[in-house]
Amino acid sequence: MGNITVAILGALDYGSTLAKKGTATDITLYNLKKGEDTVTFIEPTRYPERLAPLFYACALAKEAIIIVDELNATFGEQLVMLQCSDIKTGYIVLRNYIPKEKIQPIIKGTSLENFEFVADDANQLREKLLADAAKQKPAPSAQTIGTVPVDHAFNVKGVGVVVLGIVAYGTIQKHAALNVLPAAKTAQVRSIQKHDDEFDVAGEDDRVGLALKNIEVEDLDRGTILTNDPSIKTITKLQVQASLVKYWQTPIKAGMVVHIGHWTQFITAKVEATTEAGDPKKPTLSITLDKPLVYRPNDKAVLMYLDGAKLRVAGTVGLP
Repeated sequence: MGNITVAILGALDYGSTLAKKGTATDITLYNLKKGEDTVTFIEPTRYPERLAPLFYACALAKEAIIIVDELNATFGEQLVMLQCSDIKTGYIVLRNYIPKEKIQPIIKGTSLENFEFVADDANQLREKLLADAAKQKPAPSAQTIGTVPVDHAFNVKGVGVVVLGIVAYGTIQKHAALNVLPAAKTAQVRSIQKHDDEFDVAGEDDRVGLALKNIEVEDLDRGTILTNDPSIKTITKLQVQASLVKYWQTPIKAGMVVHIGHWTQFITAKVEATTEAGDPKKPTLSITLDKPLVYRPNDKAVLMYLDGAKLRVAGTVGLP
């Protein structure tokens, strides 16, 4: 079974032309299945008035579809978020007679320059994405550790506590005991569903519904991390080097309130101090987080500043 998760940016409800609508909150998910291959689409429903849904859609995805109606600040912010989220493959759909020659110089030299320009044809896109999913069939793995960032959690009558998420890496097995972070609790996997089918194991990039026991739904929300990886860290203060995008004009200064995004965590933070060592685009930041950040060493997080005028995505920070 191959699966990919795809962010759809630029046109609300475009996913309804491609797949069956699923969970809908500030992000909307759509599910497509053909044989053993599946595609999960995510739209940032409450974007652009809120930046968080755009972050969640890109953080959860490995590919993207960008629908371009006009070249404006919103389009530019979406491109920057995709770049900071390391999304390197996807499709660009042009509308309103916008020629690709206007887009190509903008994305040249970025992770988006290999995106394929395609017609605004849902059937064609659907087949391309199913073919992409088919290429993702994972090799058998003996790995028994894995991590699932939670994006939704709720009670299901007759089942109990259920969380939805995408396996960030590794494998998750039925009956596995998982740490619930940052709450420092433990839950056991009662059952695993992938696109409404039952499985004993889920692997990297799989969209899963996990029924859990020994935990209450009140202990789970978006940003909760389920893991049995002993290398996972939890931290409330960061001393990190930032890599600001070339379009970012606002200096990062002490006292600024920023947001750090990693997996499904979107955490408010305060910049305590900044140090520049010659390159203004690579300052060292001392940051205090409003709540603990859960991460794997050497991961990267997105740095955002919600009071930015036309651009709210500042860049990235490396995590220790």
